[in-house]
Amino acid sequence: MLFDQDATFYAQQLKAREVTVSELVERALENIKRLNPKLNAVVHVQREDALTKARLFDEKISSLNDRELKELPFFFGVPILLKDLGQDEANQPSTSGAKLLGSHVAQSTDHFVQKVLDAGFIVVGRTNTPEFGFKNTSDAEFTGPVNSPLGSHLNPGGSSGGAAAALKAGMVPIVTASDGGGSIRIPASFNGLIGLKPTRGRTPVGPNGYRGWQGASIHFALTKSVRDTWNLLKVMQVEQYDAPFVLPLIEENELESLNRSLTLAYSLESPIGESVSEEAKKAVRIAVEKLRALGHTVEEKTPKADGIKAMQTYYKVNGVETAAMMEGIEASMKRPATVEDMEPMSWALYRSGLNISGVEYSNVLAFWDQLTADMEAFFEKYDAVLLPSTNGPAFTHDKFKKSKAFIEKLKKIDDFGKEEQQQLIWEMFDDSLAYTPFTQQQNLTGQPAISLPLYENEKGLPIGTQIWTKKGAEVLLLQIAKQLEEAGDLNTKIVEIE
Repeated sequence: MLFDQDATFYAQQLKAREVTVSELVERALENIKRLNPKLNAVVHVQREDALTKARLFDEKISSLNDRELKELPFFFGVPILLKDLGQDEANQPSTSGAKLLGSHVAQSTDHFVQKVLDAGFIVVGRTNTPEFGFKNTSDAEFTGPVNSPLGSHLNPGGSSGGAAAALKAGMVPIVTASDGGGSIRIPASFNGLIGLKPTRGRTPVGPNGYRGWQGASIHFALTKSVRDTWNLLKVMQVEQYDAPFVLPLIEENELESLNRSLTLAYSLESPIGESVSEEAKKAVRIAVEKLRALGHTVEEKTPKADGIKAMQTYYKVNGVETAAMMEGIEASMKRPATVEDMEPMSWALYRSGLNISGVEYSNVLAFWDQLTADMEAFFEKYDAVLLPSTNGPAFTHDKFKKSKAFIEKLKKIDDFGKEEQQQLIWEMFDDSLAYTPFTQQQNLTGQPAISLPLYENEKGLPIGTQIWTKKGAEVLLLQIAKQLEEAGDLNTKIVEIE
């Protein structure tokens, strides 16, 4: 039986003793067994661990009175899938979609995952990602491509593609995800889901790395309802003083309805100067109409920023952070990595990162700081800005496939000078970036953004609308989403796979 309701629904069912934890976990495991051969969304199943934990949870519930039951963690007993990228659980595989880590088993549990466990979830498995999460297509050579529930010829996006496919297909009621350049919001757009990228510092980091691409990357989830997003945000948020980025806790206990009219901006321009599809424009215009109907003022205004430079700096950070990651991997392997150890894209990022100087890296971070200051100033006039989440609906698996000649260049990237390397990196992403250019700047600024499923094209394929606002204002984003949801404008229904 598929999970056609949100996680909050099942959490409430458990506390009302209308269903057992074992029943929900067994349902999730059966869904994975039946659907995963068609989707390849899940790369590891924690069957015995999940069933054992479910039985213990049921025993716990049976020993409590109704008052004690309500005091259990909010999501106590709800099955969940973790993204197999940077979300380690002790004694479980953690491969990041990479052949290099194909036999890697986590030795400790990340703070983020521990928070998921503390919230009461039962992990039933791990979801598929592109190698090291570097791109917007989930097609790792090691774990294989993920098929979209909306059509097996379509990719659900990346890097949280396996998570999105599993949730949209109803395998589980909720999934974790992460976002370093749109990896929550892009799959949300392609699959008709809600994808919130929280403010930098909102969710736990460490102990195996605290900065996450210098704060550009953050862990959270994909959901099917605004209340799930809100309830999860409340239980996952931290004020973490051992972390480099600290954020005050959200004080609100409930997600109250908006009691004022907002002044919103919207933009139909690509931040890198590429053309924007008519479908993507239509998705935003429809969102604008809906928000105006709700009483908000919405005007066309594009934030001024050097989008090309933003992406150039983003790729440099990716390269340096990949080189740092590879240093640790090589130390554990006790040998240098070779071009045969990884996909050409990963190899090219790794090798190019070795040539970025400390001075250049410092200047990159200074640019990010200024970009943040400029956007915070923009939000002094506008409560939020609307953008497309993606430049169209889900694409076919081979849409961004590179030529053999270009792949050979990537493999031989050491033969090129630093500037030529950076040009190759740009060309490596150019066509895929043109399709998803709207989601990276929010990672550089650390500000929150959410993708909402407000539009479907004539073929029934969704294109999300992204709403972006100032740091710490996730509540505002969710209040807007709640208004739209209550108006019946969000479509997050699961898709039943034949």
